[in-house]
Amino acid sequence: MMKVAAIQHDIAWEQPEKNFSLLAPLIEQAAGDGARLIVLSELFSNGFSMNTKHISETLDGASTQFLIQQATELGVWICGSVPILSRGNDLPHNSLVLADPDGNTLRYEKKHLFGYAGEDKHYVGGSAPLTVEVEGVRCSFFICFDLRFGPDFWDIAAATDLFIVVANWPEVRRNHWKSLLKARAIENQAFVLGVNRIGEGDGLTYSGDSRLYGPMGKTISKASKNQTQILLSDIEPSTVTEVRSDFPFRWLNSR
Repeated sequence: MMKVAAIQHDIAWEQPEKNFSLLAPLIEQAAGDGARLIVLSELFSNGFSMNTKHISETLDGASTQFLIQQATELGVWICGSVPILSRGNDLPHNSLVLADPDGNTLRYEKKHLFGYAGEDKHYVGGSAPLTVEVEGVRCSFFICFDLRFGPDFWDIAAATDLFIVVANWPEVRRNHWKSLLKARAIENQAFVLGVNRIGEGDGLTYSGDSRLYGPMGKTISKASKNQTQILLSDIEPSTVTEVRSDFPFRWLNSR
């Protein structure tokens, strides 16, 4: 069993240092409560900004260093997404950075860019999925708009116990957020954790609605709307094995 903490938090627009200061005590509290994996939101240090000339960072930039520092000092795994410029690209990737207790990092680059907001004009899309075993739990990571693309989840479901989706998902479509998270849990027979921001940014309002669904679609835990909150949940991978054994849907038979 592994305890995961979803930190539902506000984001000061394009002010990384302020966000680091706001998040550090919440991360420390989550670690003190026993969390082994701590999850922040999409673009946790800036908000969902298209001002990439201003906010982009290098591979070892301030936001990544903040995650590494928190992971090593507290002895935990921690993740959140960061606008990272990689060699050969003029535009950054929206990259989920996962730091481990030894200071190593892995990245997932957001595959599906939200063209409705112009993300495809300011960021470069990725392609390769990321699945990592964290404290005995096989975790796969996605970012916000990726949630709408079910086949990407199906393709790696057999190797996944817990899907993690970090987001800046606007309140106006909060029903889609909750419904799609639940759908991904049911159809993949896996835990699905959605971690969304609260507050306002660039004229949009975010309600949070962070939550964890179990492999049968049951709501395991959920954060209050519009409140900064640490959502602590236990993930038991044997539950996924049992559900898939009891209900062996045809598409899982190729495992």
